[in-house]
Amino acid sequence: MQFTRGSAVVSRSLATRSRFPAAARKHLFNRSLSTTSILREEHNAGQDAPPPKPKRFNFKTFAKVLGGATLVSIAGSFGMFVYVTQKDRHPGTQLPYDPEKKTIVILGSGWGATSLLKTLDTSEYNVVIISPKNYFLFTPLLPSVAVGTLSAKAILQPTRYLARHKARAVTVIEAEAKEIDPFNKTVTFEDDTEIKGEVSHTTIPYDYLVHAVGAEVQTFGIPGVQEKACFMKELNDAEIMQRRFKDCIESAAFPGQDDAEIDRLLHIVIVGGGPTGIEVSGEIHDFLEDDLKAWYPELAGRIRISLVEALPSVLPMFSKQLIEYTESTFKESKIDILTKTMVKEVKDRSVVLQMPDKSIQDVPCGMVVWAGGNKGRKITQDLMAKYPSAQTNRRGLVVDDHLRLAGANGSIFAIGDCTSTSYAPTAQVASQQGAYLARVFAQMTKKETLTAKLTQLEQASVTVTDPEEKAKFNSDIETTKKLISNVKVRPFNYSHQGSLAYIGSDKAIADLPFANGNIASAGVATFLFWRSAYLSTLFSLRNRTLVANDWIITKIFGRDLSRD
Repeated sequence: MQFTRGSAVVSRSLATRSRFPAAARKHLFNRSLSTTSILREEHNAGQDAPPPKPKRFNFKTFAKVLGGATLVSIAGSFGMFVYVTQKDRHPGTQLPYDPEKKTIVILGSGWGATSLLKTLDTSEYNVVIISPKNYFLFTPLLPSVAVGTLSAKAILQPTRYLARHKARAVTVIEAEAKEIDPFNKTVTFEDDTEIKGEVSHTTIPYDYLVHAVGAEVQTFGIPGVQEKACFMKELNDAEIMQRRFKDCIESAAFPGQDDAEIDRLLHIVIVGGGPTGIEVSGEIHDFLEDDLKAWYPELAGRIRISLVEALPSVLPMFSKQLIEYTESTFKESKIDILTKTMVKEVKDRSVVLQMPDKSIQDVPCGMVVWAGGNKGRKITQDLMAKYPSAQTNRRGLVVDDHLRLAGANGSIFAIGDCTSTSYAPTAQVASQQGAYLARVFAQMTKKETLTAKLTQLEQASVTVTDPEEKAKFNSDIETTKKLISNVKVRPFNYSHQGSLAYIGSDKAIADLPFANGNIASAGVATFLFWRSAYLSTLFSLRNRTLVANDWIITKIFGRDLSRD
């Protein structure tokens, strides 16, 4: 029999009814109706109900959370600050002098010597530092000290601070080296301070000598420079300049001074268009604008600053656009730049200049600041004379690619401004040379240790008769030889990190390497970068705190006008 579609549906419906009784079918039908009604009511209620109100911002809760987080951050930072400072003030015990170790004598406490001391592993050597100064001077900020922006103590780091934080005790001697005997490997030094003990002159031996005495100011034999000009090389130079500058102002304010004499006293001549001369000019201008105009209103407008440079432009190590920016900034600041101009003589009341047209002018001035040129110290010249055939460069000590003194057979190293290399005599170069030399000494120690081990193995293997033990000794000997051959000292390679200079008016310039070129930057943002870069370069938390504190105090209260 065949069924159609309709008959099939009827058949299924009849079958379903036959399975469920009438009462059950009625119950299921009512339940379905109630469920449908509920869903319809919920749907209608969802359409009729207003949308939920957004939660209001609870400012009190936010303030409590923010305040708590701030307090925790402040407390944590203060606790870390106290911990670090107390740790620095209370260094631990050190290894004593070891007669079995070799002795390194370091002459100087400048950038090269301090970088070497900081990086050197003193557990492998006995280290002696001889310097007429018992501190490291952060020279890039020296112009700020010259005008009172920073205090002198802020940029000084005692050498004993670094020495006391080394693994082995470092001997620090405040004295001036007088003679180096490279053939007997001795150094003679003398106490040149005001108060001397019964012994103020002695000689000590060395295994390795690091000559890092720096350089002194080059005056080129120009009459009057040494006697009458202010320099910007040492801390004492900055203090002398600050005292003379204030003296010029007070003398100009003396009653009855005629106009010509006032103009002379208030004319400051700075010689040298490098970073030091530029920064001194900028700092004096800031002193004038920020402080002198308020306290010496009758004189501030008459102060003149002249920058003298023998080359065609200032800042030859910077890019052309930064040079032009500096010149335009100085023009706005009314700082006169005299390029292609040479100093012929410095007198008591004037400076004699040779102008670009070869004419000679006697320029009245109250003070001359000399910021150009370096020359070797006497002890450097004496050391060069010990090796006349190898030391033929009059600019400084000749060294090889590993900073070893030419002719000294590897026992003397020289770093910093006292050397004659292809690099500029800057703090950055000297610092990298010091760090490199510390790695050289580490490699030398490693090689010497392996060589001593090889000697012991070879001596012990001679008495061994057992074949297995003999084979083991031979294997150890070959392994040690390979390790010795792998100890190689790469030549020094300077990595330029960029050049910075402050040009006054809260502006700075920066020439920074990037990829295969440079990035030139100038302005207020660069000034903030300049400050942060120098702040991070300082050697200790103490220095960073003092410098930052002086900057804040100067900004709020101004510079101190009193003088000794």
